Amino acid sequence: MSNALSTVTRGSMKKVFPPDEIEHVANKDDMKTSLKKVVKETSYEMMMQCVSRMLAHPLHVISMRCMVQFVGREAKYSGVLSSIGKIFKEEGLLGFFVGLIPHLLGDVVFLWGCNLLAHFINAYLVDDSFSQALAIRSYTKFVMGIAVSMLTYPFLLVGDLMAVNNCGLQAGLPPYSPVFKSWIHCWKYLSVQGQLFRGSSLLFRRVSSGSCFALE
Repeated sequence: MSNALSTVTRGSMKKVFPPDEIEHVANKDDMKTSLKKVVKETSYEMMMQCVSRMLAHPLHVISMRCMVQFVGREAKYSGVLSSIGKIFKEEGLLGFFVGLIPHLLGDVVFLWGCNLLAHFINAYLVDDSFSQALAIRSYTKFVMGIAVSMLTYPFLLVGDLMAVNNCGLQAGLPPYSPVFKSWIHCWKYLSVQGQLFRGSSLLFRRVSSGSCFALE
């Protein structure tokens, strides 16, 4: 539901703020001009993504908690409206935006990293004299998206953990999880435990190197 709302929001934002002055990078453009276009396009995409993320994040928090309680066979949240009322009563307005900052940072790093890497690879490494240059350029951004998403995974992990941390569900409380003071505290804890990329692999699981929740 949160993804659907995010998609609708981006579509609405594009209608309200159409990218009239943004031109797509052409292969014939010189390096300096095309880089300016990439920066302009990425800035526009970043604005759209950040706004849609902020609007959809409350539903993301609710969906995360509902999934966690399903796994733990708990029954604290039941339905969107009742979940909204319960979160507002227990945590206030800020309860709907826990974990938002790492998600926003992850989105920003992903957009800039993906677009700039794809641009520099297409500009410097792909030679126009190569017969398959156009085909390679068409896939560069897709491949860079996969690579950068692996690097930004810790932001998503920390954001999701903060969404369920100390909310009353067993998975977000000791002994299953320490109570984090902030997303930075959560990041440091996972880093010390070597767990910043846990869940990122489809084939392997990362085992914590320690069982102590204390973090100085």
